[in-house]
Amino acid sequence: MELRQLQYVIQIAKEKNFSRAAEKLHIAQPSLSQQLSKLEKEIGVLLFRRTTNSVELTHAGAVFVEKAEGILDSVEQLKQELDDLAHMRKGKLVVGCLSITGSHVLPIVLPIFNRRYPEIEVVLVEDTPSKLEQLTASGQTDLSLLALPLHEPSLEWLPILEEEIILAVPPGHPLAKRTTPVRVGELRAEPFIVLKKGQGFRQIVLETCERAGFEPRVVFESTNIETVQSLVAAGMGITFVPKMLMRAADGELAPAYLSFAAPKPTRTLVIASRKGRYLSRAAEAFIATLNVTAEEHFG
Repeated sequence: MELRQLQYVIQIAKEKNFSRAAEKLHIAQPSLSQQLSKLEKEIGVLLFRRTTNSVELTHAGAVFVEKAEGILDSVEQLKQELDDLAHMRKGKLVVGCLSITGSHVLPIVLPIFNRRYPEIEVVLVEDTPSKLEQLTASGQTDLSLLALPLHEPSLEWLPILEEEIILAVPPGHPLAKRTTPVRVGELRAEPFIVLKKGQGFRQIVLETCERAGFEPRVVFESTNIETVQSLVAAGMGITFVPKMLMRAADGELAPAYLSFAAPKPTRTLVIASRKGRYLSRAAEAFIATLNVTAEEHFG
């Protein structure tokens, strides 16, 4: 059994098609089929069910793919560790991030990191919180910038920033002219616009209201916090917003923002990695840069 054969099986499982898999692997389709047949003969089980229209994993194939991904990830970690020993500052770093949060944090962090470590290639992966947790747990990202709480037990994390959460209301709302902090309990009768299920910040909003003794009356949901803010600015309801995401007051569709009375709700941004995963020097350098810049700009 060869490492390339593991890669072949994983790619076929992803594509569910021999032609597409062969194209992605840059080999001829007959060669790919031959290598798979050779592997199946060696291990004594079929990994795929082949029909005229599709290619599906067998149960043995699903087990094989899971183990193969772990093996290839371990090999990649070994290469990274040896590369660190040989070159100290060279390498590649795959960083997962929440799209909106990342758009505010990474433009500050990455230029500084790139100036300090110009030979380290950074690859960004943007996705939903739940998907990023899965990618990090499976080793497909080295690090991911996420917000607590995390739900994947195989992850460990380091705190990066404790960020204040503020209230966003329509510009014509009675609270818009308020000059004193708002208590969450005052909002129990208000229509709320929140993120859809699967978005971590949604849970923070619901739990904040729950602690104040009420369940928010949700009138709209969106997958994007920027859409939520636009709906608020258009007068459709109110919402909670991480402070770094507040819009300029003179911008188009800008809500009015208010602070909460103590104890103020917050969210914690963390950098997560898989437990036990080797952190390259590139990863350690990125975490250090992220810590310093986050504190300087958002602390």
